[in-house]
Amino acid sequence: MTTRSKRLAVLATALLLGSGAAACGSGESDGGSSGGKTSITFWDDNGGPARTPVWQHIIAEFQKANPTIEVKYVGIPIAQVQQKYDTAIAGGGLPDVGGVSTAMLSSLVAQKALDPVDDRISGGALNGKLNEQVVNTVKATVPDGKTYMVPMSTNMGIFWYRTDWFKEAGLEAPKTWDDFFSATEKLTDTAKNRYGFTIRGGAGSIAQMLEVVYGQSGITEIFDASGKATVNDPKNVAALERLAGLYKKVTPEADVSNDYAKMVAQFDGGNIGIMQHNLGSYQDHLKTLGADKVAAMAVPKADNGVQAILSNPVSGIGVFAAGEKKDAAYKFAEFAASKAMNSYWAEKTGVLPANTEVNDEPWIDGLQHISTAVKVLNDPATKVVQMPYHLPEFNAITKTDMEPEFQKVLQGNLTAKAFLDAFAAKLTEAQASYKQRNGG
Repeated sequence: MTTRSKRLAVLATALLLGSGAAACGSGESDGGSSGGKTSITFWDDNGGPARTPVWQHIIAEFQKANPTIEVKYVGIPIAQVQQKYDTAIAGGGLPDVGGVSTAMLSSLVAQKALDPVDDRISGGALNGKLNEQVVNTVKATVPDGKTYMVPMSTNMGIFWYRTDWFKEAGLEAPKTWDDFFSATEKLTDTAKNRYGFTIRGGAGSIAQMLEVVYGQSGITEIFDASGKATVNDPKNVAALERLAGLYKKVTPEADVSNDYAKMVAQFDGGNIGIMQHNLGSYQDHLKTLGADKVAAMAVPKADNGVQAILSNPVSGIGVFAAGEKKDAAYKFAEFAASKAMNSYWAEKTGVLPANTEVNDEPWIDGLQHISTAVKVLNDPATKVVQMPYHLPEFNAITKTDMEPEFQKVLQGNLTAKAFLDAFAAKLTEAQASYKQRNGG
C-alpha cells in the first residue's frame, strides 16, 4: 500500500468512527491549497467496510491522474448522511463534492445546496456517455428538470427464479405475463411446501405491487398530462386483480405480512419458485442457493409490447454550490463516472453502471443478473415509469396510508378498484400541491 493510500485509509477509519465528519468543509481553513495543490473534500454518502475501499481506489487513481489535486475522503454511514448534509447546510462546512442519491436530491436542491451540472456534462468527457433513462430519472426528481448530480449507478426491479425448479418442470424463463402466471401455478406443490411465487404484503410492498401492475398494463406515466394519477386506470385495476388473485393459491398465506427479510428467507430457504426484488439481493441468493440454482429475469413486456419498468433510485456525485473549488470538484465527479472508474464501481458494488461505455465490459457478461438488467435498461424500447419521489408526501402515502390497505386487498376485504381509486386521489392531490408550490 502506498503512503498516500495508507494516509487515506487512516483518515477514512478515523472519520467513520465519528471523529468530526461535519468539521470538514470546503473553506481554505480546511487546507484549501497547500504546496501548490488544490485540496477538495469528498463526502461518501454510504461509508463503511463495503464502499470505503472502493472510493479509496478511485481517489488514488484520480490523484495519480491529477497530481495537483488532493481529495480528502469523509465516510458517512448512509443512515446519517441526510442529517449531516442538512446540518452542514444550516451551519456551514459542506464538502466541495459528495455522494448523493435521488432520494435526497429534492431536499438538497430545495435548500439550494447543489449546482446543476448540465453544462459541465455537455461540454466535457461525459457528453453522450450517460444512460438517458438514468439521467431522466435524476431530472424528474426536481422541479426545474436540471441535472444536479453526475449519475454513477442505479438498480432495477427483476424476478429471481429457481432454475432447477424450472428445469424439473420443463419450463423456460417467462417472457410474457401469461407465461409468468402460468409458471407460478405449475411450480406450486403445497404437499411439498413449494409455492410458485411470494408476494410482498408487508413493509415495502407498494413499489413492488406497482412494478407488476404497470408492467402488465404498459402504462408509462404515473400522472397524465392534466396531473391526474394513472394508478386507477382500468388496465391497472385488472392487473392488480390478477396479482392479488395469486395470494394463497400459489403463495404462502404468511405473505400478507411479508417484508423483505421474510421474503428472502422463504426464497433462499427453498420454498419459493419466483421472487420479486432487485439486483441487490444477489449475494443472499448466491450464498444460500448457489449460482447454479438461481437466475434473474426481466419484468415481462405488456400485451401492447411495451416493457415498462419502474424508476429506481440513482446514486451519483453532486457539486456543492458553496464550494470555492468547483472546477476541481467536478473534475473528480467526472473522473469517477468515466468508463474505467464507473466499471470498477459497478463491478465492486453490484449495481448498474450509468456510463454506457461500461456495457461491453467482460465482467458484465459473467454476471447473468447484471447482464440481463443492462440489456433492458439500454434498450430504446424500454419505458421507465418515473416514480413520484419528488412528492414530499409520497413516502407517507405509500407506507402509512396504502400498505395496510394493500393487505386488505390480498385478504379479499377491499377491491382492487377501491384501493387504487383511493391511492390515485392521494397522489393527484399531492401532485397538485407540488405544482402550486413550484409555480405551475
